[in-house]
Amino acid sequence: MRPTTALWDALSVIPDNDNAAAVPATVAPGAVVPAADQTLRILTYLAGRPTPVAASAIARDLTLPRSTVYHLLTTLSAHGYVLHLREERRWGLGTSAFELAGGYTRQQPLARRGRPLVAALSDQLGESAHLAVMSGGDVLYIVEERAPRRPALVTDVGVRLPAHLTASGRAMLAALPGEQVRALYPDASAFSDRQANGPQTPRELRELLREVRARGYATEDSMIEDGLRSVGAAVRDHAGWPIAAVAVTWADHNLDEEALATAVRACAHALEARVKR
Repeated sequence: MRPTTALWDALSVIPDNDNAAAVPATVAPGAVVPAADQTLRILTYLAGRPTPVAASAIARDLTLPRSTVYHLLTTLSAHGYVLHLREERRWGLGTSAFELAGGYTRQQPLARRGRPLVAALSDQLGESAHLAVMSGGDVLYIVEERAPRRPALVTDVGVRLPAHLTASGRAMLAALPGEQVRALYPDASAFSDRQANGPQTPRELRELLREVRARGYATEDSMIEDGLRSVGAAVRDHAGWPIAAVAVTWADHNLDEEALATAVRACAHALEARVKR
């Protein structure tokens, strides 16, 4: 088994069966509900920003009254759709917004577009491969391709695992703004540990994610199951947000981690290209 960068070329020619054209919804001018319209504009605005922004900037850029913006942000914050960074006086998307986005990607295009790529990755490497999305502080597996004669895994479609312990989760966390990571892991009580060797504090997690960003991919070794290792790479959307992660799990410690990571990253890039079409 010799995964190479040529996997990108192989993956890029796999047919994309998602041919259903997106049909934009039309709304009669008189049917628009101002509060709903303003709320959606704020969420769309925040989704397009790489970092949280001040409420005054939202009001200015969307030409909305400041009082309206503050009222809507307060309501959205109460439901977890936005996050208020009090010390910085800025607002960003909250975990409920990611949950909502994950619901869409789970239901239709991401799993459908990713499945043939993940299957090709598993065939190429001869190891089990997965596609997962963030769901709060967990990863939720939406595609699972099991390689023959490989160890049984706890991962399966619909299974949730702590994001900070999995390669998929670490890859996505490393691609999130620091404010979002702090919202998910505000203190030591937010950390669960299946194998007693994962990060236990926000500081330990920040250091781990710094290493992931420097390396270009995430790893885990016996965090979920003893003797099993994984590498993962994030899949980003048009705005650079991590909407999913591709990962491979294996048991043979003689395999070349760098080679496996190269193949996983190629698969993630191929899925990104499909998502951005």
